[in-house]
This record gives sequence, structure tokens and C-alpha cells, in this order.
Amino acid sequence: MDKKTWIQTIWNYHLMQHTLERADCILTLGSHDLRVASHAADLYLQGWADYLIFSGGLGRLTEGMWEKPEAEVFAEVAIQKGVPEEHILMENRSTNTGENLRFTEQLMKEKGLDFQKFIVVQKPYMERRAYATFKKHFPAKECLISSPPLSYDEYCIPTDPEINHERVVHLIVGDLQRIKVYADKGFQVPQEIPEEVWQAYEGLVNLGYKEHFIAE
Repeated sequence: MDKKTWIQTIWNYHLMQHTLERADCILTLGSHDLRVASHAADLYLQGWADYLIFSGGLGRLTEGMWEKPEAEVFAEVAIQKGVPEEHILMENRSTNTGENLRFTEQLMKEKGLDFQKFIVVQKPYMERRAYATFKKHFPAKECLISSPPLSYDEYCIPTDPEINHERVVHLIVGDLQRIKVYADKGFQVPQEIPEEVWQAYEGLVNLGYKEHFIAE
């Protein structure tokens, strides 16, 4: 396989390809990508759930980029698109996916809510990791994953230092590493990684795409 094929193989693996069903809420995990907030708002406006939760403080990519927590920035996007403010809940302290879920659980308890079926919205290349983390934290709850419907080339923005083509390759490789390492650490439920996906991973690692790695 060549580099382009390796990238597409890993990109496709990260996508869960879930078919949406009506849920109790749309849980949106914060990030630096406002297209995620816009997609979550669209799902709400299309009637897929009655509540929209935004979860995120200032994380690794947004600290120093934004003055407000990710959840608040995302909520502003949703309100501008027409989502009623009273149907939005915010958790604005989390800095990683595990905290997104733990602090969201605390928020629901404080509000007296017991949602059982979730549509979880993330960036495309984080769909599988979001699912694996959700099922570790909420094994009895239903989870459908969604993200902005963009191909790798459509997702990348050449002029954006955080979402240009080279940067996104580092991110998708790092997230595949996390799927394996975090399962071994007990942070996520295990996900099968097909041989061709791991070969693509090793190919890109050998080309130097390791900036998003974590220590194993």
C-alpha cells in the first residue's frame, strides 16, 4: 500500500458507520473543530433528540486558542443555528474523553436526568475511540456515533495549522495508537484492529507520523 491508501484505510477504520435512531440526547464532545458543534446542532434541529449536551473545557488543542471552554463555544454555535438555549446542557471542565463522560454523568445527576440512549458526536477520526470510551464508562447505555459527514480530503483545511492534511495524518495515527493503548490500560473497551489497518499504521509511523503519540 502507498501513503494515500494507508491514510484512507485508517480514516475508514475510525468511522463507525452507525445508522442514527432517535435518542434521549445528543452528547457532543468538545474540540477545536466548530464543524462538530454545527453538526450536533443540525441533528437536534432534525429532531433526533430533545436535549443537546456539550462537554469540554480547554483541552490540549484549545488551551491558548480560545478563552472560553469548548462547551461554551460550541453552545454559541448551536444557539446561532436556532437550538433553544433551554434545551442545551453544558459541562465545561473536562480535558479528555474520559472526563467528558465522567463529568457529563455528574451533570446529569445534578439535573435529575437519566438518559439511556445517546447520539455521541465527535470528529470523524475520533468516532471509534469515542464509542470505545463511552461503552467502557456506560456499558448498559446505548450509544450511536455521528460526526460531520466529510471525507479525509473534505475534512482537511490546508490553511488551518490544526486541520491541514499533514496534521490530520498525525492525529488519525495517534488516535489509532490510543485505541490500542487505552484498551490495554482499561480506559476503553477493546476494538478489533484488522491486519490491513495495523499495516497502514506501521507504514505511516515509519514515515514519521508520530506527533500525536502518547507514552505507552
